[in-house]
Amino acid sequence: MAAKSKLSLIILILSVLVLCAGLAVAKQDPEPKQCMHQCSIQQQYDEEQKEECARKCEDYHREKKKRESEERGEEEKEQEKHNPYVFEDERFSTEVKTEQGRVDLLTKFTDKSKLLRGIENYRVALLVANPNAFVVPNHFDADAVLVVTQGRGTITLIHEDERESFNIERGDIIRVRAGTPIYLINRDDNEKLYIVKLLQPVNLPGHYEVFFGAGGEKPESFYRTFSTEILEAALKTSRDKLENFFERQDQGPFLKASKEKIEAMSSHEEGGGGGGIWPFGGYSKGAFNLFRKRRPSQSNKYGQLFEVDADEFKPLKDLDLRVSYANITKGCMSALYYNSMATKIAIVVEGEGYFEMACPHVSSKSGDQQSQDSRSSGRKKSGPSYQKISSRLRPDTVFIVPAGHPFVTVASRNKNLEILCFEVNIKNNIRYPLAGKGNIVQQFEKEAKELAFKTKEEEVDKIFGNQDEEFFFPGPRQQRGRAYE
Repeated sequence: MAAKSKLSLIILILSVLVLCAGLAVAKQDPEPKQCMHQCSIQQQYDEEQKEECARKCEDYHREKKKRESEERGEEEKEQEKHNPYVFEDERFSTEVKTEQGRVDLLTKFTDKSKLLRGIENYRVALLVANPNAFVVPNHFDADAVLVVTQGRGTITLIHEDERESFNIERGDIIRVRAGTPIYLINRDDNEKLYIVKLLQPVNLPGHYEVFFGAGGEKPESFYRTFSTEILEAALKTSRDKLENFFERQDQGPFLKASKEKIEAMSSHEEGGGGGGIWPFGGYSKGAFNLFRKRRPSQSNKYGQLFEVDADEFKPLKDLDLRVSYANITKGCMSALYYNSMATKIAIVVEGEGYFEMACPHVSSKSGDQQSQDSRSSGRKKSGPSYQKISSRLRPDTVFIVPAGHPFVTVASRNKNLEILCFEVNIKNNIRYPLAGKGNIVQQFEKEAKELAFKTKEEEVDKIFGNQDEEFFFPGPRQQRGRAYE
């Protein structure tokens, strides 16, 4: 009977993977959640079999991405090599992985290019927790901002004299100060919990560590580091009991929790204000939702932009940070613009597309070579020379837009492009639009327009006044041979 059940499971997995492959042939790239949905709706299989099926889906998509990366043309590989501002998903390394979840960490920005020294003390990480998973208590030596991009959970923070728990969902922003004990659960029975982390280490620039007190052998508890004599005195417990106590846990930092424990932890009435679990009562110092009961800061039929800064969510103030989420309608684009002070660290959450940026710091020869060729050769320049930085965008791609650099993002014609952005050094920042309603050229004096563009003001106004939309526009027409569509 067991052999028959196992054979049926294998047939199910093969069927699901064939379905995914069929979607890919139809030019509709299947997402892991489509594959895993097929696993979850099979009523004839138990939870363990469904989880195995879901793991096979993940393995399939991971191998698929690896093959695609290896099969990319030499020209695209060469372009990526010379592009210090884009990090494909293979730049993430898996730091922790169990059957119940994983943490992926993006390589240090300065490991790819010295041009990113301005953000060398920031790291980006992804946490993925399976349904009903529990992440054991830990703390890290970094200030962090967490953003939920999918799923539902409950997070608990231990402050100096209180415990704060609140339910989290898509769009929630959580501020976690360095050293704060934290644990969380995925309270959904079917959907995975995805959290994007921006971390700012407080000890070593660009490097942080996670510390587990709870645990035993896996994860290793830091209590085990201390001598037995110290632990006996500190915990007032005998050696025999301590040795047995710290050897029990060996399942890793992601554990499967029973539904009873999940329900209990997601309904405890405790919070910073003592008025119930966030967001159903009380005041939380640690959570704010990008979307709930808020209007987008920019919106038309071509896209939406949601933004949160310290004016609305005070815990962001000392980080000098703004969090934003852009949803660009399929086939459409953002406006050309640049930030005066802020550097944008962006990660693609859903969809595909591409981005372009004007950069004076790189040449076509090397992505880390500053444009000093003409100066070194003794030739005089009439002005700076710009290189077009461009890249395909797909889920988990991270791209950087430094202050002052004009750029644009474009959604594919198949699906909306959703991008989560962390804008650092936001104090006194001004967003300068370069096209569309209110662009900077429209504010030039007549004489400045005519001198700068060597034409009459009427022609300048005609060019820069044609686009009457603001921030989101219809996208460029699809061109034959475009690599990013």
